[in-house]
Amino acid sequence: MATYNTQKVLTILQHMACSTHNPGPNHFVDLILPLAIPKLLTYRVPTHWSSSVVCGSRVLVPLGAKKIVTGLVENIHQTPPSYATKNILAVLDQTPLVRDVQRQFFHWLANYYLCTIGEVLKAALPSGFRLSSQAKIQLHPACDLATTHFSDQEQHLIKVLQSRPHWTYAEVAQATKQKNIPHLIKNLLHKQAILLFEEVKEKYRPKKEKRIKLNTQFIQNEAKLQALFAQLEAKGKQLEVLLQYISLVPQFKQLADRSVNKKELLQAGISASSLQKLIQQTIFIEEEIIVSRLAPSQPTETPHTLSTAQSKALETIYQQFKTHATVLLYGITGSGKTALYIQLIQDTLQQGGQVLYLLPEIGLATQIVRRLTKQFGSQLGVYHSKYASNERVEVWNQVLSGAYSLIIGARSALLLPFDKLRLIIVDEEHALAYKQFDAAPRYHARDAALMLAQYHHAKVLLGSATPSIETYYHAQTGKYGLVKLVERFGETALPQIILVNGLLEQRRKKLQGEFTSVLIHAIDQALSQQAQVIIFQNRRGYAPYLLCQNCTWVPTCQQCAVSLTYHQYSNYLVCHYCGYRTQVPPRCKVCGAHQLKNIGFGTEKLEETLQQFFPDKHVQRMDLDTTRGKHGHEQIIASLEQGHTDILVGTQMITKGLDFAQVALVGVLDIDRLLHFPDFRANERCFQLITQVGGRAGRRDKQGRVIIQTNNPNHPVLNDIVQHDYEQMYYRELVERRQFLYPPYVRLIKLTTQYTDKDLVAAAAQELAHRLREQLGRLVLGPQAPLIAKLKHQYRMDIWVKVKKNTSQHLLATKNMLQEATQALLSQKAFRTLKVILDVDPG
Repeated sequence: MATYNTQKVLTILQHMACSTHNPGPNHFVDLILPLAIPKLLTYRVPTHWSSSVVCGSRVLVPLGAKKIVTGLVENIHQTPPSYATKNILAVLDQTPLVRDVQRQFFHWLANYYLCTIGEVLKAALPSGFRLSSQAKIQLHPACDLATTHFSDQEQHLIKVLQSRPHWTYAEVAQATKQKNIPHLIKNLLHKQAILLFEEVKEKYRPKKEKRIKLNTQFIQNEAKLQALFAQLEAKGKQLEVLLQYISLVPQFKQLADRSVNKKELLQAGISASSLQKLIQQTIFIEEEIIVSRLAPSQPTETPHTLSTAQSKALETIYQQFKTHATVLLYGITGSGKTALYIQLIQDTLQQGGQVLYLLPEIGLATQIVRRLTKQFGSQLGVYHSKYASNERVEVWNQVLSGAYSLIIGARSALLLPFDKLRLIIVDEEHALAYKQFDAAPRYHARDAALMLAQYHHAKVLLGSATPSIETYYHAQTGKYGLVKLVERFGETALPQIILVNGLLEQRRKKLQGEFTSVLIHAIDQALSQQAQVIIFQNRRGYAPYLLCQNCTWVPTCQQCAVSLTYHQYSNYLVCHYCGYRTQVPPRCKVCGAHQLKNIGFGTEKLEETLQQFFPDKHVQRMDLDTTRGKHGHEQIIASLEQGHTDILVGTQMITKGLDFAQVALVGVLDIDRLLHFPDFRANERCFQLITQVGGRAGRRDKQGRVIIQTNNPNHPVLNDIVQHDYEQMYYRELVERRQFLYPPYVRLIKLTTQYTDKDLVAAAAQELAHRLREQLGRLVLGPQAPLIAKLKHQYRMDIWVKVKKNTSQHLLATKNMLQEATQALLSQKAFRTLKVILDVDPG
């Protein structure tokens, strides 16, 4: 991979300015640019690059007057386009960075999820692979400063520029302390006194390490080594450096071959100045080498012996793979699905294939990675958003080179450059976190994994204790294979689930803060038995909002149509959608009263309350606020595993796949909010969430307990949860979805009109819905405002389109019609400034 620095900028700019070389035969490349543009752009290949350009490699190209971007070569041909072409500036890769099959998958993602191929590329490539350019200013070398007339301000600016070669706009403004910098720069450009250019830098920087080694002459000649010791004997600190160096090398024979980390040597307490003197005398040699940011490891364990039920399930999975490309492993919580995954991974790696193991949450990766590292060592790579850009680049390169055969990651791991992919495991396949919401491509990793497997002729194993209704429907109808594992490993009983009537407790005045007397007693009992407790509340912060008791004013976000959440720890009000923060007002901004009250409760308040109830116990919280750091999840999980944490309060981060041996009790609060959420999937997701969090209780040889606080203990879904009856919930939901036409009987596509003008958004949505109804009739729902009608200053209206599952051609035709209707709307002058977002299979 080429590295471009400031020294190469002027050469690149000369290529941009003119093309004096003989282009020879006409070679052109069609490029994917990481931008939301609908087409590939064509560039000319200069002769000196013609033998270096390959499909899938990166090239540097000009875009517009000054901008420089990184593009990916899609096609190489000799057909000129209808417009004047520019030359590529540089070839950044000698071999493909993106494989052919990978680019085919990218195109499928763009076509299926109705976005541009450039948006897919931007999401796929780590930012470290994209070169960045920045506007710079320098004095014009040909300008005669002595004879040209300049104003006092211009002379002051020139004097600043003379102090060093290159400046940014911001640096010039700061150095001159002048406000009219753009005007001055414009004047100096007109007088040809300065030059503007783009400085190009590669974002990826390899990690370098300084190493120290003994000069080989002292190893090859024993007499010289003895003389060195005698020489340094009078210089105690320098002798100490030599002795410390030798102590860090296990065997004397390795002295000539092995260097020592300089930082490690200095941390041993030696004198830095003494070491430097030895380097200056060439007794020691200092060198800088490139090292991996990814720590290597060796396998330390072999797979555990499977139980009879697990062995039977594994055999059935292999049988199902003979007739189905996709198999659903429906295994109850604690049944040991991970042990089956490990055996399948081992079998696949022994056959020379690659495995992708997808997880919905980064928090899950901590335990799973630790467990699989013991099994597979350095064959395993981890890929997710908590990794820095440079680390993601290194993982990409390791997959590209074949060094990693097993990848564990979140949804973005689907986009890595696999070439021998034979198995994809989608753990917790029902999880909403597999859906990309924020930016295109808005793909669902589970569904995209099925297509990726087709490109690689690989198998897919979907695993869950609470499968999504769509997945279980496909398994029941024969599209997927189905394997059930309904016995907990070690024959541990499923947890006992108890519903506690919160309204009844309130009438009897037994509530203690947010907790019923039943739950408090159960917590006290579990702690007295040296067991651990998990409390689940799917809302972070201290209180969902503040309320003026005098006039009912509620502080709201300036950018979104939501109330601000109170965080007591930082004493701030925070919007959980856009990140807006403001200090807690001392009084009501409407009536001036001081009667502001916290309403509701989040994980922060529960943590505080429990610490008051159990002051001698360690209460910890696991939510987005406590896990922002790279190792946040790992530290909290390790604390619970090692017994340092007695009570863990958390959001849905704690619900998925984590295995804690000493957790005897799980408490669930505020479940009624989940049940009454305005979504056709509310019942399904409530069942999944509570079953998953309840599965954390009672591992190993003890039955756990789950206590659910609710105001509606007779709700059908709660009874299904108590009875551990997934299928009863599934069939009841299926009847309603068939009646009202919802997945799995139709596909959904959501169109969202979005802009800063509320009335314009509503008018555009009405116009678009009218266009769609002319062709689709009652299959179009809305427009209607979503739950959050304003987000980041943008008003929104949603239109839902139901697409009957006839054929793939029917789906394609419907998508084309939606795109045409959207383009027709945006071509109208009144609506050109709007944005319309198309979301296929919305979560």
